[in-house]
Amino acid sequence: MCAGAPSDTDDRATRDFLAARPQLFGIAYRVLGSSTEAEDVVQDAWLRWQNTDRTTVREPAAFLTAVATRLAINVAQSARVRRESYVGPWLPEPVDTSHDPQLGAERAEAVEMAVLLLLEKLNPVERAAYVLREAFDYPYSRIADILETSDANGRQLVSRARRHLAAERKESVSPTAHRRLLEVFLSAARTGDMAVLEDVLTADVVSYADGGGIRGASKIPVVGRTHVSRYLAAFAPRFWPQADVRWVEANGQPAVLVESGGEEVALLCLDVSSQGIERIMWVMNPAKLAPYVASLTAA
Repeated sequence: MCAGAPSDTDDRATRDFLAARPQLFGIAYRVLGSSTEAEDVVQDAWLRWQNTDRTTVREPAAFLTAVATRLAINVAQSARVRRESYVGPWLPEPVDTSHDPQLGAERAEAVEMAVLLLLEKLNPVERAAYVLREAFDYPYSRIADILETSDANGRQLVSRARRHLAAERKESVSPTAHRRLLEVFLSAARTGDMAVLEDVLTADVVSYADGGGIRGASKIPVVGRTHVSRYLAAFAPRFWPQADVRWVEANGQPAVLVESGGEEVALLCLDVSSQGIERIMWVMNPAKLAPYVASLTAA
């Protein structure tokens, strides 16, 4: 064998890692709400895998999952401090799910923007437990091993996360109904039609605009049907006349990419229930928009 040539063991290690990679990214993204941070976790997991005595590893996928989950929890704990000083509302970094609707998981759970936003209110270990159970269908014994806790505590972590989400979210609607309401909302928002806006918004609707302190976005969430309708109507003449829209998919749901002056300036996502629009999410931070737009171009 030539000096420096990869061995069969190295080839197998690479194959094992690549096979697990979609799942590692899917876990890290759901825990962190950031594709950029999730990619960093995956890269760190790869480096650790290379430096591991792999002769002691019987199940590479299980080993890598544990490593990536623990890394994601560590990143989430440090990210919490950074997000406390974030300028304006924080929203998850969107991902294009048109080619991988489940984002490396058994089920397309915990990938919607609104769910990721709510998961952010949980501590990172609760978040990880919920993701492993609900999206990846891991048994509680595996979750306990990964989180280095007891089966009973693993169940409690998942249960606490479920209760939190159930208290904060109403039953969602079909993709067709979601798209139809987004179309109605978009038309009313562009024209500033207060009557239609008030008809499709729920009484306690919240509008979040994540500009990261860079774009001219509201620094606080706008809450309530009347306030949000007035905000959107006042916003319309300044924002929409120069804008073009493109229908896309983000986080498993229809979304609208807004372009102005030849650049993407916002991604509009909604959280919709049978009662109407519950949350309006405007991702305007260029650092979050750029990776998403690049993924659309690559696709």
